[in-house]
This record gives sequence, C-alpha cells and structure tokens, in this order.
Amino acid sequence: MSLSKKQKVAALSVASNLTLIILKVIAGIMSGSVSIISEAIHSGMDLVAAIIAYISVSISGKPADESHPYGHGKIENISGVVEGVLIFIAAALIIKEAVEKIVHPVPIVNNYLGMGVMFFSAGLNSFVAYQLYKIAKEEDSVALEADALHLKTDVYTSLGVALGLLAIKFTGIQVLDPLIAILVALLIIKEAWHLCIVAFNPLLDSRLDKEEEVPIQEILENFKKERTLDIKYFKTRKAGHQRFIDFHLCLSPDATIKEGNELAQEIKEKIYEVCADAHIHINLEVMDKGTGTFL
Repeated sequence: MSLSKKQKVAALSVASNLTLIILKVIAGIMSGSVSIISEAIHSGMDLVAAIIAYISVSISGKPADESHPYGHGKIENISGVVEGVLIFIAAALIIKEAVEKIVHPVPIVNNYLGMGVMFFSAGLNSFVAYQLYKIAKEEDSVALEADALHLKTDVYTSLGVALGLLAIKFTGIQVLDPLIAILVALLIIKEAWHLCIVAFNPLLDSRLDKEEEVPIQEILENFKKERTLDIKYFKTRKAGHQRFIDFHLCLSPDATIKEGNELAQEIKEKIYEVCADAHIHINLEVMDKGTGTFL
C-alpha cells in the first residue's frame, strides 16, 4: 500500500529527528555542554512526537466504519494533546539538567563542534518544519501542525544554543550555557501550552472558528431572504480535518418532501463551495398551519 502525503512527511520527520538525536548526543558528550544535551532531550521528545504523528495520520485517514461512524479524525487531536504533554516533560528535564550544571559547573570544550551541530540542526529542522506545515495546511492536519510546531521551536532553540556557545568562546562565561538551556525550556513551555489549547478544543466539540462559520451563515441568511424558510439549531464542530455542520431547515407548510429535499441539496452544494470537506446534516421541519410559526 502506497503512503499518503501525510504519512510520507511524518516519516521524514521521524528520520530527521533520529539523525539529530545521534548528532546532538555525540556533540553534547564531547563538549560537555548542557545546552546541547538539553537539545538532544528536546529532539528525543520531537522523535516521540513524530512517531505519534505518523501513527495518528495513518489512523485518521481511515474511512468511517461501523465502530466509528463519524470517522477517525479526532485521533489527530488526541495526538496533539499527547505531544503537548511531551513538550512539558522535555522542558522539565532540561531545567533539571541546567540547574545541576549551575550547581556543579563543567568547562565546555569543542565549542565549534557543538556550534556546527546546532546550525546543522536548525537548517534541517527548518526544511522539515516547512514541509510539515505545507502538508498540514493542504490536508488540514492538526497532528502534522503539532509536529511542525515542535520542530519550529527546535530551530529557534538550536540557534540560541549555537549563539550561546559562540558567546562562551569569546567571553569565557561558562554559566551562559545552563542559562541558555533554561531559556530554551521556557520557550518550549510556551509552545506546549499553545499546542494543548489548539489540540484539545475539538475534543470538547467546540464550534468552528468565526472565520469559518461566517461564510456558512451568510449562505443560510441568503436562502432565508429568498425563500419562505427558517434555520434553527445551527451547530458546528470539528474532528481532525473534518467539519460537521448540523441545523434544522424549517419549510413552508405548502412545501412537499421532494421540494424540501431538493432545497436541502441546493443548500449543501452552496456550503460545499466554501467548506468542501464538510459533513452536513439537515433536519427538515415544516411551519405549523394553525399558528403560522415554525415548529
């Protein structure tokens, strides 16, 4: 079976993270730099996150079945939350290592080796993160977006470590190394918080963002102006890349079932123009002849 675009780019992330872990561990041991070791820990978490992303995009791509009639999209949101928790753990480990280094300082050697590995890491992660963001946008994948966010932070922290090692080389201030590691951890914590919020909201069936709902509501309002009908109980939610739209279409008492179904299909086609991958469920209702109000 051929791999999907999401699976291919997720596999690329796994391979790049594995490569960087090996390089950072070697450079960290040879130089004695806790900031490089902290980056190796960060990449270790990135690797776990990349593996989780690969598994989740593989599962989320499966069609709906008897056990999962609404599809498997939410596995990507679960993946994003797990990745966010992993980032928090990585930050805690980095701070622990940095504090120990402040209490028990160790001179740094082979600065150029460490700087070279960090610049290489930043370059490689920039490339992979770009590919992840590109496919995440095309496929609307929260799992790939979360993985890209991991690597984006890694780019900044790798550059920070490299510049810190350069500063140590010229100033001889060894404490800069653990201090930079702590700054790396704080950036990671900020990343983790944002990621958890983005990934967790769809698990609570939160409504779509306003910019996504407004075009849909405008379509419905136009139909209300042109026809004798009303829209009630309008609801939206998201699971992975899938959008779910649900509302009641209230018709004139003179409308036939056939006319109602044709109108519902016409409305669906208009919504698909602004939300192509939507799952739309429309309940048909009729106006009460006695009161003249919609039921």
